[in-house]
Amino acid sequence: LKSMGGTIPPAPANASTEETSKGKAKEQPEEPVKSPEPESEESDLEIDNEGVIEPDNDDPQEMGDENVEVTEEMADQANEKKMEAINALSEGDLQKAVDLFTDAIKLNPCLAILYAKRASVFVKLQKPNAAIRDCDRAIKINPDSAQTYKWRGKAHRLLGHWEEAAHDLALACKLDYDEDASAMLKEVQPRAQKIAEHRRKYERKREEKEIKERMERVKKAREEHEKAQREEEARRQAGGAQFGGFPGGFPGGFPGAAGMPGMAGMPGLNEILSDPEVLAAMQDPEVMVAFQDVAQNPANMSKYQSNPKVMNLISKLSAKFGSKP
Repeated sequence: LKSMGGTIPPAPANASTEETSKGKAKEQPEEPVKSPEPESEESDLEIDNEGVIEPDNDDPQEMGDENVEVTEEMADQANEKKMEAINALSEGDLQKAVDLFTDAIKLNPCLAILYAKRASVFVKLQKPNAAIRDCDRAIKINPDSAQTYKWRGKAHRLLGHWEEAAHDLALACKLDYDEDASAMLKEVQPRAQKIAEHRRKYERKREEKEIKERMERVKKAREEHEKAQREEEARRQAGGAQFGGFPGGFPGGFPGAAGMPGMAGMPGLNEILSDPEVLAAMQDPEVMVAFQDVAQNPANMSKYQSNPKVMNLISKLSAKFGSKP
């Protein structure tokens, strides 16, 4: 073009830019696709947790010495402290009430009502764990106190322990019906039932999954067993095919052939097949062709008189059956 007076236009700048950008785009590795995380059992469970509070983590309160021998005077003093605590509670002085109930408990640690009363104050102070500890001690002393189950149920409700709350509140109403406990039971029971149904749903799913996996394992084991049987059968057939021309295992009607007297019925077949020299000879194509020829027409044996491999096999077989070639 230049020799003819023409000019070559320069390459457009954006072409190289596009090629470069394409090259860079190709060089950038693709981000791996993240597989979705397995759904947890809680992922589709929605519970109204209104009124649930953070758990109290205070040191355990004083419980008194349960092995102390309580005198009549100590019991009277404990009763006085209990009355003072009740008065403080009615005045709204909750901490003072806790302290006075604690004094009463130390004087008479075997009285279940004192723990139940202090638990009621702990519930009002939004200290459900402390209340549960008091109720556990009270139930250990007296397992038939409705008030104790009522306050423990309320403490569990504050922590969002819906099933435990429903259990304790229902037991409280069963032991001694209480409108306050019954009202709270109606609040927590639907949530507890929802949790129980949700748990049963996932238990069924797990059971179904386990059954499916077990069935798949059984199916796989059966298929592997059948495959092994087929392979074993194929090996047996392949082994017999080496002597496929023989009725009963030897070529071309050899047993009972006219040139091999005494071989009818092929007695001693196992002995023949266990002879390594016979087996080795039968692996030789030349020997097998000659052997087929002789088996079909014994008169053809004269063709192989000068072939030591063929005559050796015929001699061995004849020896096995007590005849001479």
